[in-house]
Amino acid sequence: MAKKESYHSRASYKLLQLNKKYKVIKKGSYVVDLGAAPGGWSQVALEKAGEEGLVVGVDLQRIKPINEGNFVGIRGDFTKEETIEKIRQIMGRNADVILSDASPQLSGIKDVDQIRSLELAEGVLKIARSLLKTNGRLIIKVFQGEEFENLLKEIKKEFKTVKTTKPPSSRKKSVEMYVIAKKRTL
Repeated sequence: MAKKESYHSRASYKLLQLNKKYKVIKKGSYVVDLGAAPGGWSQVALEKAGEEGLVVGVDLQRIKPINEGNFVGIRGDFTKEETIEKIRQIMGRNADVILSDASPQLSGIKDVDQIRSLELAEGVLKIARSLLKTNGRLIIKVFQGEEFENLLKEIKKEFKTVKTTKPPSSRKKSVEMYVIAKKRTL
């Protein structure tokens, strides 16, 4: 179905479902998509932000071409300061929304993968502290595990509204969970 509708990945449907329910990306939004490859979430973000918005996608891997004037892809490590600085320069202001559907390199060992996912999510939260405007919105994928509740506590310190969900398009056996945080207070 993703190919038929010209999305780069079936993950696009996760963001479509999340955005329909939580209204995170609005017309004119400036969006940062961390862990963007192959580009499905960036495509959805562009659709929702419209021509007035801007989407910056960042990934270590190549992002499939998106031929829109208001999309900029960066091939780099979003945990590095030089990449964050590139994002800042491109945006020209703080972001309205930060998205991350990033997944760690999977080892097949549940506890190891959960820790790696948590480290990625913590990196995204750190970037949000630097790039997200007051009242901004955030969506982060993280694998459930022992430290999941501690991450939620950290996010709740900085956002007025925090929800967790698993969109219908996620595989039933998947341990992935999405954190939706709105109204950044800091």
